Amino acid sequence: MPRQQRIKSESGIYHIMLRGVNKQAIFQDDEDNLKFISILNECKAKSEFQLFAYCLMGNHVHILLQEGKEPLELIFKRLGSRYVYWYNTKYQRVGHLFQDRFKSEPVETDEYFLTVVKYIHQNPLKAGLIHDLSDFWYSSYSAYLKNSGFVDTGKLLEMISLEEIKRYHQTIEQTECLDIKETKPRVTDEQAKEIIRKLSGCENSYQFQQLTGDVQNEYIKQFKKHHLSIRQISRLTGVTIGFARKN
Repeated sequence: MPRQQRIKSESGIYHIMLRGVNKQAIFQDDEDNLKFISILNECKAKSEFQLFAYCLMGNHVHILLQEGKEPLELIFKRLGSRYVYWYNTKYQRVGHLFQDRFKSEPVETDEYFLTVVKYIHQNPLKAGLIHDLSDFWYSSYSAYLKNSGFVDTGKLLEMISLEEIKRYHQTIEQTECLDIKETKPRVTDEQAKEIIRKLSGCENSYQFQQLTGDVQNEYIKQFKKHHLSIRQISRLTGVTIGFARKN
C-alpha cells in the first residue's frame, strides 16, 4: 500500500510527532532527554527552521515548527539519524528506533497555532506526570516563562501576553490534535499486585521497602512498562508519588 502523501502547509508551520518503534521508550533517562534537545537545537541552526514548541514524552515527541531553508523530510532525517546513532551507541543496540516516518499536520491559522502550543505543553499534565506545567523539564513551556533558550517565543508573544499565556494554559485543551490514538490498557489493582509480585518477588509493600533505592528504581521502570500508573505504584509499593514519577 503506497504511503499517503503528506499534506503541505501553506504557512510552512507544522505540528510533528515522532514515536518509538513498537511503542518503545526512546528516552530512558535525563541524559537521553537532554541529548535529544541538544540535537534539536543543532538541527535548528543547520536547517534554519523556527521552533515554537516541543515536548518529550518517553516514547514519543511533539514539535511545532516552521520550515526554513530545508524541508521537513531533511530536517527529520538529520534529527533522527543523529539521535538514533547516539542512542544505539549508548545502549549497545542496532536497528530502527522511530516508528515509520514522522507524522505531521499543517497549522494554518493563528487560532489553531494557539491550540497546538497549549496541546503540546499539556501532554505531561494529561498523562499524570506533573501537577504544574512549570515542573516538567522537557518541554518548551518554561522557555515562554523565562523568555530564554532556543525556542522562538516571539510569534506567540505577539498574539498574547505572558500573563495571558499562563492563564490560557490553565484550562485543559480538548481539541483532538495529532497524537497517538491508542490508549494504554487499564490495569486493576489486583492485576498490578500480581505484576509487582512476579517482577520483584515482593509479596507486600513492606518487602519492597527493604530493597535498595537502585533496585526499586529498576523495578518501577518495569512496572511502568506493564502499564501500572504512578499512583498504583506508590499505593502498592509504599514509595512516594515523587519517587515513582521520576523513574
